[in-house]
Amino acid sequence: MSQKSPCTKVCMMDPDTELCAGCFRTLEEIGLWSQYTDEEKALIWEKLEKRKENARS
Repeated sequence: MSQKSPCTKVCMMDPDTELCAGCFRTLEEIGLWSQYTDEEKALIWEKLEKRKENARS
C-alpha cells in the first residue's frame, strides 16, 4: 500500500527552518515524494512527527 502524502495544502516555506509550514517537509522531500519507496516515506513520516513536536515547543 502506498504511503499517503503529508501535504496539507498549506504550502509556505519557513525561511528559518527551511520546512513547509503545513506539512513540515523540506523542499527536497516534497519534490521527491513520488519517487520515494514506501519504506522511505514511512521514515519521513516519523521525522515529520518529531518536527511538529519541536515546532510546538
